[in-house]
Amino acid sequence: MKRRVPLSSRPFPADEQLPAPPRPAGRVLDARLHLLDRQVHDVDETPVVVVDDLEVRGTDGDEHPTGAQEAVVTALLSGPVLGTRVFGGRPPATRWHRIAWSDVTEVGVVVRLGVRGDALDVTWTERWVRDHVVGRIPGGRHDPG
Repeated sequence: MKRRVPLSSRPFPADEQLPAPPRPAGRVLDARLHLLDRQVHDVDETPVVVVDDLEVRGTDGDEHPTGAQEAVVTALLSGPVLGTRVFGGRPPATRWHRIAWSDVTEVGVVVRLGVRGDALDVTWTERWVRDHVVGRIPGGRHDPG
């Protein structure tokens, strides 16, 4: 058990207030908590994709002018990660679908975009399956309701 140091022998006053750490400009997000595995909705509230990874600038040692290292999200990444999560490794960079961070309008329970999901390259596989597989099934081209 550690012995407690009496207040009188400490090298600083007991009531000394430490300075607040500097805050970077902009909103500070915890990537694991606020972004990863979140569903992405487009401007029409239609689910588009799930965030699988992030493209981040500033983590390779380049410093901010104030001296603090700062990481900035540049894109949300989505792609074929199920196999790599099961078997290990990472998919090649060419397999990732990118959504520019400039398209993100809100980060909350879901990540909201300011663009339509059809305009994004992320949904090309769903559109292809809709047109070439589901569309060939009798009744697959119209809403049953």
